[in-house]
Amino acid sequence: MTPALIIVDMIKDNIETDKHLGISREAKSILPDLVGFINFFREKGFPVVYANDSFLKNDFLFRGKMKEHAVRGTSGTQVIDIIFPKQNDIIINKLRFSAFYKTDLDQILRRLGIDTVFVVGISTMWCVFLTATDALSNDFYTIIVEDLAACHKKEIHDKFVNLYKNFPLFPIFRFLTSHEAVDMINKGKNAYTTG
Repeated sequence: MTPALIIVDMIKDNIETDKHLGISREAKSILPDLVGFINFFREKGFPVVYANDSFLKNDFLFRGKMKEHAVRGTSGTQVIDIIFPKQNDIIINKLRFSAFYKTDLDQILRRLGIDTVFVVGISTMWCVFLTATDALSNDFYTIIVEDLAACHKKEIHDKFVNLYKNFPLFPIFRFLTSHEAVDMINKGKNAYTTG
């Protein structure tokens, strides 16, 4: 297994303001463990990818109920300080929900020899999930780290995770806790093994 970590939408406008549907409190709750998980990937020498909302001013998506936020060129699109990217980390600016949609993420991961992606961040049922399903669609083994993802309400996150835990594409698409993910990587297990 050659893994990469994709951190979705942990940016200032989503975490430090009320612009993103009240997700700030739940997003902050995952930060202590997320910091450790990111450091684990760096210590192992595996790629860390930040996939950040970066919308255009007057974006089509703002015609719905979503407030204008994360406008390209503003400080709101920057990753929050506690997990700020290091020199060798990869930053993907995305106009839509998935980190793969009309970006070069697929090509970057392939050039790095990645076969497995671990997805964390916000929001579990939107950008995290859609990034994960697009990773799967691009033939990467895919793991959503369930305790390092959040949405606006913990109970909704839990229901969503439980809904997909028995997804028919297991084990090539699965949910794991951060402890299970670390154990898998440390033991050198392949993401597609069931043990």
